[in-house]
Amino acid sequence: MDVAVRDLKDRLSEYLRRAQAGEEIVVTSHGRPIVRMTGVAEVPGAETEADVIARLRALPWVRPGNGERLEPVANPIPAGPPGEALLSELLLKDRE
Repeated sequence: MDVAVRDLKDRLSEYLRRAQAGEEIVVTSHGRPIVRMTGVAEVPGAETEADVIARLRALPWVRPGNGERLEPVANPIPAGPPGEALLSELLLKDRE
């Protein structure tokens, strides 16, 4: 199937689904073909998501999360003494 660039931009999701389903999409610009889109075939021997998760769980230093979000850590770099320039300020001054 041939599709113009403008039409592709307007209905990208539809054309991506069609290509994924196995249809070949040829994108044209001013009537000339410029790109061919096809779905990506499964790579033989590639790990599935379940395989990757099982492999990670087998590692002793990997623990599954409990679903809770981590709170952001406060700035771990303490500020210097009052009146002393910050490292970022010194770097900016050095760049000038």
